Amino acid sequence: MVHYIKWDPFRDLMAMQDRMTRLFDESLNRVFKEDAPRGAWSPPVDVLERDKEVILKIDLPEMNQNEIEIHVEENTLFIQGERRLIKEDPDERYIQIERPYGNFRRAFNLPKAIDQEGIKASYKDGVLRIILPRKKEIALKHISVETS
Repeated sequence: MVHYIKWDPFRDLMAMQDRMTRLFDESLNRVFKEDAPRGAWSPPVDVLERDKEVILKIDLPEMNQNEIEIHVEENTLFIQGERRLIKEDPDERYIQIERPYGNFRRAFNLPKAIDQEGIKASYKDGVLRIILPRKKEIALKHISVETS
């Protein structure tokens, strides 16, 4: 007896997207070595690199600035908070909820090249932006090799 399996290109596409997301997360974690356990949900983070700084962009829609905590302990940057589901009208009945709510926690080990004293954060339009400035380069001392 021959069984036929219906080919679903969207299922294959979703599986490939999931693999790519995991691959990207693994590469990002190797750079910033995210070690700490995550919370109930994990907001997505983009990491941009410029000559003098590294920028983290974290999606935190519908949160107030005072609900977000950012601190550095030793060489680890912690970003945490809680996004609550707030009903604007008590008569609302959700049919479907896909956006995550609850506690979150992200932690990134900072490379030695980051100036921890100069870290700055801003929050606008649901995006938390953390600027991690690089330390000023120490001038290299060139040593000439003498021939004997």
